[in-house]
Amino acid sequence: MDRTGEPKPPRSPRRAGAGAVTARPVRRDRRDRRYLRPSLPVCATMPDKTVGFVGLGIMGLPMAKNLVDAGFPVVSHNRSSAPTEELVEYGGEDGGSPAGVAERSDVVLLCLPDSPDVENVVLGEGGEPNPVIEGLSEGMTLVDHSTISPTVTKTIAEQVADAGTTMLDAPISGGEEGAVEGTLSIMVGGDEAALDDHRDVLEVMGETITHCGPSGAGQTAKACNQIVVAAQMVGVSEALVFAHNAGAELESVVEAIRGGAAGCWTLDNRAPNMIHGDFDPGFFAEYQYKDLRIAADAGEAFGSPMPQTALAHELYKTMVQNGMGRDDNSGVMQVLEMMAGEDARVDE
Repeated sequence: MDRTGEPKPPRSPRRAGAGAVTARPVRRDRRDRRYLRPSLPVCATMPDKTVGFVGLGIMGLPMAKNLVDAGFPVVSHNRSSAPTEELVEYGGEDGGSPAGVAERSDVVLLCLPDSPDVENVVLGEGGEPNPVIEGLSEGMTLVDHSTISPTVTKTIAEQVADAGTTMLDAPISGGEEGAVEGTLSIMVGGDEAALDDHRDVLEVMGETITHCGPSGAGQTAKACNQIVVAAQMVGVSEALVFAHNAGAELESVVEAIRGGAAGCWTLDNRAPNMIHGDFDPGFFAEYQYKDLRIAADAGEAFGSPMPQTALAHELYKTMVQNGMGRDDNSGVMQVLEMMAGEDARVDE
């Protein structure tokens, strides 16, 4: 039964041959930014639940495709229709609306940009006529992979609990590459038993799944993650601009310091592109800015000093205000270059 007392429509039927695939990565075609499914080996078992997915953006679409590859029936919705159409072509289904997705699913996943988007899609507080909560029923689980305010998370969790639904906040880290390859880090807050019930779904999308505590703890862990990510991005950018201005060879500097105490994810995965001026987005700078705003607000609420985060917040604000918000978050190097009056690049 749904919340109006009417019978819910039947769950999505299992697709023919759905069990004949495993959850391995799709390959990205940079020419049209679509994701191409390779030939997949046979799997002996068929998943026993239907997964709903709302929010098919740069992270959500490849995550949903990996679920299709794993044999899960996936019912989806996105604000713009093109990603939904792409997922349907790939083997998923169109739920028609957030509520329609929930009505046809056993577990619903969200991957949305910010707190107001989640409040709107789940509760209808921004004008969504068919929010997720209207399709929820007793015993379901809502998993939010968005990065939003911990306090907003707790409020939404309390409201969906009235519909008999458990909510997990499960923000993700790893960028677009991690979403495509199924190697995301997933930080989970909420009921640990609910996490165990749906770990099979999360393991398709993530390599590291960590229960961090009660509701909101996943978002707190993600804020910590973004504080460190921003520190890396700004620190590496500052070092590279300095190395260039001092006349050092940038490729040699990267190679020299990545193997020592300075070694980090940014040096390994972003610096080689940064020194060639390649800021094709794996994670939008405007999202990094938003995440730092969440962290700074939480730091203020809890009385925690955040001097480095405050500086990084201003640098990413500068990116957004100068039209670079859709660049990769490693593009903060461009702000340092603007300050130096010269680009730090390898000669082609």
